[in-house]
Amino acid sequence: MSTDADTSSAPTTDPATTSPLLIALAWLLVGIPLAYGLWQTLVKASALFTG
Repeated sequence: MSTDADTSSAPTTDPATTSPLLIALAWLLVGIPLAYGLWQTLVKASALFTG
């Protein structure tokens, strides 16, 4: 029976660094369609109330 911990197969705990440009592009990829969808929802909802 071995009592010492074998950490050789454990994943590394180094924090991954992500490029700020990549983060901005990912937010744009999500944010632009989201903003468009919200705008279209507001336009169509206003048409319901204004006739």
